[in-house]
Amino acid sequence: MSLFPPDIEKTAAKIIADFTAKGLMVATAESCTGGLISGALTDIAGSSAVVDRGLVTYTNEAKAEILGVSIETLTTFGAVSRETALKMAAGALDKSRAAVSIAVTGIAGPGGGSAAKPVGLVHLAASNRHGKILHREMRYGDIGRSEVRLATLRTALEMLQEIAEA
Repeated sequence: MSLFPPDIEKTAAKIIADFTAKGLMVATAESCTGGLISGALTDIAGSSAVVDRGLVTYTNEAKAEILGVSIETLTTFGAVSRETALKMAAGALDKSRAAVSIAVTGIAGPGGGSAAKPVGLVHLAASNRHGKILHREMRYGDIGRSEVRLATLRTALEMLQEIAEA
């Protein structure tokens, strides 16, 4: 029995199978999901051939120290921004032997939102070693902390599938 809903388990299993067939490894850089992406992938047997590492960088300090996101980026744009997500994805590639990376940063709630950056706002970025970069700004709404995190997980898995084909 999986820890995750059936649709997530099915998508994660497809990613593990597809990435294994292509010889691709993935690195994750997660903030608001707190490791759910790497957790969903490693819930699948055979994931050790695909998952290189999962980095949970919840604080700004962790984003800077572990992923190399500059303090200037964090100060200018904020932790929850396109710019930070893109730097997180790049940092995950730089700090791993993975061929692709996925990064997420957002406001899961219930607090922490503002008019400019409401609860449910998540920035996701994926990159590969061929220079392909994807970004999505998702506004899931104030649907509950667990629901925002699961919705982010679903979007992240979709993006991993897309970046692997690029």
